[in-house]
Amino acid sequence: MIRPLFVLLLLLALGCKNEPIETYELAITNAHVIHLETGKVALQNIYISNGKIAAIEAAETKTNVRADSTIDATGKYVLPGFWDNHIHLRGGDSLIANNKNFLKLFIANGITTVRDAGGDLTHSVMDWKHQIAAEELVGPTIFTAGPKIDGPNATWAGSLEVETDEDIVKALDSLEKLKVDFVKIYDSRISGKNYLKSIVEAKKRGFTVSGHMPFTVTLNKTIAAGMDGIEHLYYIMKGCASNELDVTEKLKNVEIGFWGAMPALMGAYSDSTAQVTFKTLKDHDVFVVPTLHIGKTLSYLDEVDHANDPYLKYMGEGIVKTYEGRIRSAMNASEEARKNRKELDTFFGQLAKSLNTAGVQLLAGSDSGAFNSYTYPGISLHGELQAMVQNGISPLEALRTSAYNGTKFLGQTDRYGTISEGKVSDLVILEGNPLENIENTRNIHSVIKGTQVFSKEQLNKLLDEAVMP
Repeated sequence: MIRPLFVLLLLLALGCKNEPIETYELAITNAHVIHLETGKVALQNIYISNGKIAAIEAAETKTNVRADSTIDATGKYVLPGFWDNHIHLRGGDSLIANNKNFLKLFIANGITTVRDAGGDLTHSVMDWKHQIAAEELVGPTIFTAGPKIDGPNATWAGSLEVETDEDIVKALDSLEKLKVDFVKIYDSRISGKNYLKSIVEAKKRGFTVSGHMPFTVTLNKTIAAGMDGIEHLYYIMKGCASNELDVTEKLKNVEIGFWGAMPALMGAYSDSTAQVTFKTLKDHDVFVVPTLHIGKTLSYLDEVDHANDPYLKYMGEGIVKTYEGRIRSAMNASEEARKNRKELDTFFGQLAKSLNTAGVQLLAGSDSGAFNSYTYPGISLHGELQAMVQNGISPLEALRTSAYNGTKFLGQTDRYGTISEGKVSDLVILEGNPLENIENTRNIHSVIKGTQVFSKEQLNKLLDEAVMP
């Protein structure tokens, strides 16, 4: 009996010895992996090679694995790298260096992807985009709209101004030539007719389209034209007001202006109208970018002193100078206008919660960049997630509005958004559980961006390097 048992044990030992060793570039072991698609947290090991997630296994699984380097993530939480779904890289040639400097701030804050919603630095942005993809430059993956589409005498420099059907064709030809990732339409000067036509024509060419909305058109017409994403909540509020048609006519007749319409629309908010609007948004798969954090920041410029903000040192004098317009406007506003702005800010928080409850897909976006006073690249995305939770959205649902929903909006779900085999290894490792406290998104242990690994020390070094003279 002893000899057969000995032979069996010997065969088993030889079999184990001949089992092939799997070799990976990086192993993240004993991690609490947050799977955003299900909300489940699993204790797992993640193996990475060639900038992609090669394998995932339960932490207790015994396999024949070797890794060139290992991160022991015991007690830590891993989720997809954050996406900031609304930023701006802009401000003219004199601010190119400042904007390039922002790229470090995004990575230092665990943001591995950004959606640049239109600006006037397109050639620089495209250059950075390609350098980042080749890992020649530290920064987030950039999906950019390039220049915005608007009407004649547009507010923002670099906009493609359209006044005729021919202009719309030329603008879209230009965007196709630039190889932008989506189309952004602004509302400062564009006519309602050209706005709707631009959406329709952009969709014909296969573009994802997002934008503001002229108050001279209704939200239903915007959705029917094919709009994929609504930036900011002003336009959603308009579609939830029982007097939307009346206000639209007054705007067309120049009886009131954009800000003059706000109290009337907010006062006419109708839950029954809103629920129909929410269903329409959901049925047409329209995403909404609430931008709550910047709303709060701008609404209280008259009360909050930002002189000692820690992130001012990363902006540089040129960016800070662009803040002056909004600050001056806030300080010179009447008491009634200030009061209305703060009431609107509170209302938007409630509206974001209602949209989420109704199943409308939200996108976390900071709107950070030049001209948007004290809304700092990188850290403001965490402020946005926190604002969502403060208004009643669960931490899990708030987290989904970043990478998970961002990938769906831009059609990138085969590459990003979840922690699964074959996806790009853009990951953030947190010291604490963000599902228990959303502020833990700020407490970053390390960031993985493709094949690049940034430790806490390296992230702090990026911040040191980002200080502007």
